[in-house]
Amino acid sequence: MTGDNISYLIGRVSLKDRKAFAALYDLTASKLFGICFRILKDRSDAEEVLQDVYVKIWQRADRYVESETHAMAWLAAVARHQAIDRIRGRKPVASDIDAAYDIADPLATPEENAILRSEGRRIDACMDRLEPDKAAAVRRAYVEGLSYEELAEMHGVPLNTVRTWLRRSLLKLRECMSR
Repeated sequence: MTGDNISYLIGRVSLKDRKAFAALYDLTASKLFGICFRILKDRSDAEEVLQDVYVKIWQRADRYVESETHAMAWLAAVARHQAIDRIRGRKPVASDIDAAYDIADPLATPEENAILRSEGRRIDACMDRLEPDKAAAVRRAYVEGLSYEELAEMHGVPLNTVRTWLRRSLLKLRECMSR
């Protein structure tokens, strides 16, 4: 398995060549499974994520640029990000913002807690006014701490698009909160 062979196969996959995709899978699946398994520490999850990895490769093979990175490194990055996304999906996200505020400052007075809960509901209401994918990007960036690059890859859009989404979304949130 050489980098040139894998690069060639990725190029063929970008043209939706099913035979090249099967060959790419045969050459790389064990390595990518190892990456997923090492991160997830669960065989079943790793197998599921590996399927998602190859779906992403099929969909995004045209984004691979041979001159920018080695083919196996690109595939490994796709697997790594997909496995990390699975782990993040496992973590319970604070859907009840009231509980999150109570945890954040246990020494707050009941009046302060009430104000924080009220603000939390206002933020939730303003977030609901955003388009779902943009609201998700805002949450992932500012609550979960994902980078612009990770968001761009996750949403399948260019880096500058993510920056624009976040900037415009924050402006809309600011406007909504100022009412």
